[in-house]
This record gives sequence, C-alpha cells and structure tokens, in this order.
Amino acid sequence: MAKVLPFPDVPSQDTTAEVTRCIQQDGVISVATESFFALAAGVEHGAAIQRVVSMKKDRQAKPILVLIGERAQLIPLLSRIPPGAEVLIDRFWPGPLTLVLPAASHLPDALTGGTGTIGVRQPLTSRLLALLRSTGPLTGTSANRSGETPLQHPREVEEIFGKDLDLILDSGPSPGGKPSTVLNLVGEIRLLRAGPISTQAIQEVLSTVGLTLVESRE
Repeated sequence: MAKVLPFPDVPSQDTTAEVTRCIQQDGVISVATESFFALAAGVEHGAAIQRVVSMKKDRQAKPILVLIGERAQLIPLLSRIPPGAEVLIDRFWPGPLTLVLPAASHLPDALTGGTGTIGVRQPLTSRLLALLRSTGPLTGTSANRSGETPLQHPREVEEIFGKDLDLILDSGPSPGGKPSTVLNLVGEIRLLRAGPISTQAIQEVLSTVGLTLVESRE
C-alpha cells in the first residue's frame, strides 16, 4: 500500500529527498497539480511509466503529459524546438498550457505512445515546481482510470490506486476545474483540447511571430 506523506506549501527537505529517491528507484507517486491529482513517474524510467499506463487502463496510444519545474528541463526532452514554442512558453508558462512537441529519441516509448511526441507543461503550483526541480521532469497524467473523472482528494487516490503507488503526497484536496489547454506544435499549430487559455489569447501571441492557429475546437 502506498505511503502517504504530508505535502505542505513548503515541503521539508526530508520529504523532498524521500520523493526524489522514490522516483530514482522506478517509483510512481501521486501529487496534486493546480487542477487534479496526477500519476507521476520519472520520464527516463520506462518501467515506472508502464506502471502508470497500466493504472490508467484502456489508454489509447498517445503521449503522456510531462511536467517540468524549470525551462532548462525542457531542452533534453525534445528533438527540436518548433516555431511558435518560445513565444508561447514566454507568455503562458508557468500555467495551464500543454504544448505537444517533438520528443527526443531516447525517451521511452511508453512516454511518447509511439507518436514521437510529448506533451509538456510547467505547472503553477510553487510546491510542485520545487519538487520537480529536485526530481526532474515527471509524468503528469491525471489520477483516474481512462474515461473516468479525475480525482481531487488524496483519500480517493489512496482508495483507487493505493496498492499500485509507492507514495501519495497529501496537500489536501486539489481545486479541480478545467484541465490545461492542449496545443499541438508539430506540423500545423492545432488546438487539441480547449481549456483555461483561449484560442484568441493563443492567436494573439502567435501573430507576433507571423504564425496562425489553423484549427479550433472550442
């Protein structure tokens, strides 16, 4: 059964060190983002990521969201930086915008879903950012079975996933709300999921570098 650790606004060094050790040893944790709880594994740890995929169940082949703590963690994850990425990052990160980008070839197939791409986001929550700077990039897929409602309370996470997780970081209930806006920057710039950041705001930023959002699903 997963160990439950208190995870206050300013986590102790001991807590951060324990979580980092867990991740480095192919562990899987659950931690709150600014919307829902996530299932988190180190992005270089294929076996741990496969555990995440198994927990989700019936997940179609698609990339798993990656959370980063700082801009420097992004470059090793990518094969290149597509046009438009830098201005969008400058404007909307940290924040609820996930960018689908070309993945570096060394990343596990379980992370990319065989697509050659990954979705990346820098979250807003200060304690999560601090943790990510210690652990390195982590998967950030929502804590739920595929097709079910994402979980907002650590007790729910423990009930459903406790036997499959190593650690649950208890920061109290997460706020819920809309999941992040998802934008594909591989090829044509397309909206894949509407969210808190509007297409109008995205297009205004893209227009500053002569680019266009070609598809909207809002």
